[in-house]
Amino acid sequence: MTETITSRPVRTGAPEAPPALRGLGLFTVLLGAALPLVDFFIVNVALPTIGADLSADEAVLELVVAGYGVAYAVLLVLGGRLGDLFGRRRLFLGGMAAFGLTSLACGLAPDAWSLVAARVAQGASAAAMLPQVLATIQATTTGPRRAKAMSLYGATAGLSMVAGQILGGVLVAADIAGTGWRSVFLVNVPVVLVGLFLAARAVPETRSAHPEPVDVPGTFLLAASILTLLVPLTEGRAAGWPLWTWLSLAAFPFAAAAFYAVERRADRAGRTPLVPPSLFAIVSLRRGLMLIVPFSIGFSGFMFVIAVALQQGAGLGPVAAGLALAPLAVVFFLFSLAGPRLVARYGTRVVPVGAALQGVGLTLMTLAAWRSWPDLGLVELLPGAAVAGAGQALQLPVVLRVVLSEVPAVRAGVGGGVMVTTQQASLALGVATLGTLFLSLIPGMGMRDALVTTLLIQLAGVALTGLLSLRLPRTIA
Repeated sequence: MTETITSRPVRTGAPEAPPALRGLGLFTVLLGAALPLVDFFIVNVALPTIGADLSADEAVLELVVAGYGVAYAVLLVLGGRLGDLFGRRRLFLGGMAAFGLTSLACGLAPDAWSLVAARVAQGASAAAMLPQVLATIQATTTGPRRAKAMSLYGATAGLSMVAGQILGGVLVAADIAGTGWRSVFLVNVPVVLVGLFLAARAVPETRSAHPEPVDVPGTFLLAASILTLLVPLTEGRAAGWPLWTWLSLAAFPFAAAAFYAVERRADRAGRTPLVPPSLFAIVSLRRGLMLIVPFSIGFSGFMFVIAVALQQGAGLGPVAAGLALAPLAVVFFLFSLAGPRLVARYGTRVVPVGAALQGVGLTLMTLAAWRSWPDLGLVELLPGAAVAGAGQALQLPVVLRVVLSEVPAVRAGVGGGVMVTTQQASLALGVATLGTLFLSLIPGMGMRDALVTTLLIQLAGVALTGLLSLRLPRTIA
């Protein structure tokens, strides 16, 4: 099926070709893809300053991170469906404008609970914007242009996650006009204004040729499934694991089973549910998503843990803590540029090689933490961070291409929503599991041993991604 251009009427006769996404339009949607991911990680190094300024305890600070991540994950698939229905550029513009306004609200928050509320709204805004990026790329590019665009999307996603933490440290320390931690949110406002100006001129409007209405039961049950899992895992340790956390975790498998049953029934009835189970019949999508889960859990868990360890354990300031990961970001970017050529020559065999490199890099960082603690910083982490960055760059962009490579254009929004929901939920789960484990181990083991233990557990996750990567299709359609 083909995408319908909604910015001008369709003439009778030969169908019009899908609108082309030019260079400036691609830059604009990638800017929109970067913003939500940067903001997921940008607060990691700012949390101590936020806590001191707003007199917020640990449980509230965790909500600053989790509130954004959970709202984002819960609404992503719905955002993709609304883009299919009402127009992807329209949702992109609306989501970006809302993201700018909620970022302003975060930056002006007078107290901790106002910040939490603004972060939840910011996550919801991101969920309206991000699915349109992948859907627009799928609908407006083909062949080598799509391969290049998807590679750039993957590179943008990975680089944004690292750059967000570095940028957060720099902004907090710079204390621009006395704004302190508030600048990590206020910096979004001018970027959003530029993005809106460019998007209105350079991003073509597309929508599904046969859009389906919103799946209300599916949306509700997906939200219930994600909330019952992520909220207790995130808040349980700081709250002392009260009864509600265990009841919520016990309810998760029932909510997930109900969601699957409702979606399967709608799929068999010929409707398009929020997450069509038939979509998982696509081998490339199913196997790619299985790999994204452990990769994203490990990535976000590592970023959170290393930020806490470097600031609270090694005594580094926000700039030094952020810049300690600069080698990872630089090498990730360079290897991402080489990724498309490597994939063209070797196919998806580069992914297990990337997992092996990431494992080597993580091992080197673990050894550095064991030997050099508490003198741990840029120099000590540099070899491991550089090798790990190369390995991650050979995995994430390629896997994102694999997941969507065979999704029909008519389901571009749904497929993109499913992929980014899986990624975002896994990122939030990484902070909730590895982060909680690390913080729980500190009182009994000390900061160094807790860090080393957590990194070794993540290393097992890297081994799992390497094994799963062996099952990917050898070539990308």
